[in-house]
Amino acid sequence: MSLTVANIQKSYRKQAVLKDVSIDFKEETIYGLLGRNGAGKSTLLNIISARIFADSGSVTLAGEQLIGNEVLQNRIFLMSEDNLYPKSMKVNKIFKLTEAFYGGLDWELANHLTQAFNLNPKLAFKKLSTGYRSILKLIVALSVPADYIFLDEPILGLDASHRDLFYRTLIQTYSDRPRTIVISTHLIEEIANIIEEFIIVDNGQVIEQKSGEAIKQSGATISGSQALVASFTEGMDVIGQDGLGGLVSYYVRDYQAQVVPEGISVSPLNLQAYFVQVTQREGEA
Repeated sequence: MSLTVANIQKSYRKQAVLKDVSIDFKEETIYGLLGRNGAGKSTLLNIISARIFADSGSVTLAGEQLIGNEVLQNRIFLMSEDNLYPKSMKVNKIFKLTEAFYGGLDWELANHLTQAFNLNPKLAFKKLSTGYRSILKLIVALSVPADYIFLDEPILGLDASHRDLFYRTLIQTYSDRPRTIVISTHLIEEIANIIEEFIIVDNGQVIEQKSGEAIKQSGATISGSQALVASFTEGMDVIGQDGLGGLVSYYVRDYQAQVVPEGISVSPLNLQAYFVQVTQREGEA
């Protein structure tokens, strides 16, 4: 039962935000949705969850249109930076409201996470710090009986300890109940080891969709003197470069292992560097 985004277009005041975006989200897969600020990630997620509407294109689940289909829409949950709960509503009431809206809630998990994160269930939403608002929304997202969970900047305001607890909880809950989870975040290296497939959005378009393992195995950083590196990488898919003094580093996509001449070093290209290079604007290097 795949979730299909097809040919989505969206503009605000004649400014194109999404341009013919098409993605097929597979079942029981953890995705990383990456993009610079303003790339269109949040707009895309809001369209998928029917919070806003596209100018054209479609979102379907198992071949059926999501718009206007309440049953199908309840199989999708979006956690975002937006605070949609009544400010005076208490945490435990928010859990009950979510249960009523989605037709169920994993109370055992919700209660366990409430204790693990030291979240006071009797506090009103307005009394929560930014980090604890994120924690509340994460607990809800992991406890709802939805098949597609979208997390837009889920660790906003979380300290290192709480971020680590979230990642471990995410892996455990996914193991207990596999479903599709899409994480949109700027902390790429923190999620690198749990993401199965990355989708990179830039300037309103999907520019790449590839597994994390494929990026790690095929990307390379090639360093040395300008002349040696330029000669060695001739004909390769160089996606960017840095330099300091007489030394340079070229970032290569789909690098094929080969004999490396003396004076040159080749190392794996990490995901953060890969993302930076493929989304770099002209003049930023």
